[in-house]
Amino acid sequence: MTGAPPALAEAPAAVTPPVVTADQVMPHLEALQRIADRNGGNRAHGTQGYRESVAHVKAALDAAGFRTALHRFTHDGTTGHNLVADWPGGDPEHVVFAGAHLDSVEAGPGINDNGSGSAALLATALEVAKSDLAPDRHLRFAWWGAEEAGMVGSSAYVGDLSAAERDRIDVYLNMDMAGTKGDPKWLVVEDDPAAAEAFNGYFAARNLSTIGIGIGGSDHVSFGDAGIPVGGFATGLDDCYHQACDRIENVDPATETTSTNAFISTVWQLAAGS
Repeated sequence: MTGAPPALAEAPAAVTPPVVTADQVMPHLEALQRIADRNGGNRAHGTQGYRESVAHVKAALDAAGFRTALHRFTHDGTTGHNLVADWPGGDPEHVVFAGAHLDSVEAGPGINDNGSGSAALLATALEVAKSDLAPDRHLRFAWWGAEEAGMVGSSAYVGDLSAAERDRIDVYLNMDMAGTKGDPKWLVVEDDPAAAEAFNGYFAARNLSTIGIGIGGSDHVSFGDAGIPVGGFATGLDDCYHQACDRIENVDPATETTSTNAFISTVWQLAAGS
């Protein structure tokens, strides 16, 4: 990494992170379900359903004041796009980067996998804007394409970064499945110590079970393989994983909301350099 993070000893008192309700998160999932319904039942790479999913997220971010850009890649002869959004301000030499994959499999709409992570990430970004957060570190968010084909979009993005650009990323946080029904156990990535401590601390304070996992299974692999510290969590697989029944009814609103608030809390902490 280049230099050191903002001087923590002189940092101002941390700003209390906001708390959202299901009413602020579930409408994004409902929008993704409607998009899938009018586009053959899915939002897979290379389809109109995926393109409309990107457009939905981009419109919300643009209206909130983010600087958005589409990162183009090609997979299986088809052009795909990652959506990257930067919040103005913060030290550009120290980036807190958060992401989730936006595509589904061809077999279904992918509302838990991974509309739930994408919606939670969008709700987090919109809270940054609503709060007019002035972070010490720079905040960047991304919605990845073609994860279901093997983390293709995030891998292409990381591959296109220069060595200096990679060094500026202090940590990458990932969310893949955030609203699994049943008895939720949050699977927390144990790599970056500060991120793991923030996520585990949030859940422990609410008497919620966590399981530590290594780097694997989703887009954080693309960053971890490049030597970038990673964190994040998932709520685990469900009976509709990669099936047509992975619809809005397959997401538990309470779990989705808890996951979103955990992500908001951690982004707030890490953005302040803590």
